[in-house]
Amino acid sequence: MVGPPGGRAAWLAWAIGCSVYVLAVVHRTSLGVAGLDATERFGIGASALSTFSILQVLVYAAMQIPVGLLVDRFGPRRVLMLGVLLMSLGQLAFAFSTSFGPALGSRAVLGCGDAMTFISVLRVSARWFPAAQNPLVAQLTGLAGMGGNLVTTVVLARALHQEGWTFSFGAIALAGTAVLALVLLLREAPAVPLGLVAPAPPRLSVRRQIRDSWQEPGTRLGMWVHFTTAFPAAAFGLLWGLPFLVEGQGLSRGAAGGLLTLMVVSTMLFGVLFGRLVSLSAAARMPIAGAVVAATALSWAVVLAWPDGHPPRWLLVLLLVVMGSNGPGSLIGLDFARAHNPAERMGTASGIANMGGFVGAVLTLLGIGVLLDALSDGGGYTAEAYRWAFCWQFLPLALGAAMILRLHRTVRRAPRG
Repeated sequence: MVGPPGGRAAWLAWAIGCSVYVLAVVHRTSLGVAGLDATERFGIGASALSTFSILQVLVYAAMQIPVGLLVDRFGPRRVLMLGVLLMSLGQLAFAFSTSFGPALGSRAVLGCGDAMTFISVLRVSARWFPAAQNPLVAQLTGLAGMGGNLVTTVVLARALHQEGWTFSFGAIALAGTAVLALVLLLREAPAVPLGLVAPAPPRLSVRRQIRDSWQEPGTRLGMWVHFTTAFPAAAFGLLWGLPFLVEGQGLSRGAAGGLLTLMVVSTMLFGVLFGRLVSLSAAARMPIAGAVVAATALSWAVVLAWPDGHPPRWLLVLLLVVMGSNGPGSLIGLDFARAHNPAERMGTASGIANMGGFVGAVLTLLGIGVLLDALSDGGGYTAEAYRWAFCWQFLPLALGAAMILRLHRTVRRAPRG
């Protein structure tokens, strides 16, 4: 059988898939620059505000295994089309919502559509590119997604204050029509001469597909790497970053937006670096993942331990640069799952691994929101309240690091799936 060809046609297919992922990141992170506006629009506090992102991410995480199964059985093109439709409908409903209940439901629909994008793009890439290029292409996919984050932090943040809530979120929803037109042109796999087509592997039952993927230690290691490396930046970018910088550190919205943009740029640079290193040597995966976890924990420890609760600007800059490594680091988890599973269950295994960081984000979003409300004096959230609330992050960081070390030993002893 002839391997994936790569080349211009492969990059075109990847670019079409990436357009959906960029849109998904815009949808996913849109609330991150609108948290303070949402508290005023819906008349809610920190715990209720965190519920928006928690539900959205929880739906995303819960959908990862079903989406992986759908991709394995029906192909990425159909799944991407469904994802675009659901995201557009959810965001449009959110744009016109004026009360908490309908807005919450719309974020759930949005999260469901978002869940269908990244795994589908990875599957398209696996079919079009040689295996040695997959780690780099995965990092480039994440890098492209950061373009969506830039749209959120730069364009959407400005539009919210100039054009208002309904116009800004409605415009994002309508952008889905252009992306859907592109997906209709997507070729999900290269044409193979008839005589070179390999016989299709037997189709396993859903239970067997999930069981075999989960029993592979590389899948579980990928999930815990994704869990531990992804959630700090995810929780910060999805919701708590802007409030922490504005209310907790006393920065202006403009300065806070600049720091969030810095994190996005840092993510892009780390994505290129990590993708190149892992493409050159698979042995680089674990050292990179360990360095990301250690640097993130150390940076947060120094920031939160600063005597008066207001660390200097250079230290906040360093923290945001380090957190830029979180997203690229989490993609190493997906590479573990890809490398240790056969093609016929790659979508399912990727779904399991991709679930990790979003489960961690849910735990962090909820923990910080509950602690902020518990520490509030009724007149807002102080720097001291933010300091103790953000200490919650060290619990999932410690759990994830312990599980990575344990499963790494298991993977080194186990044969590949």
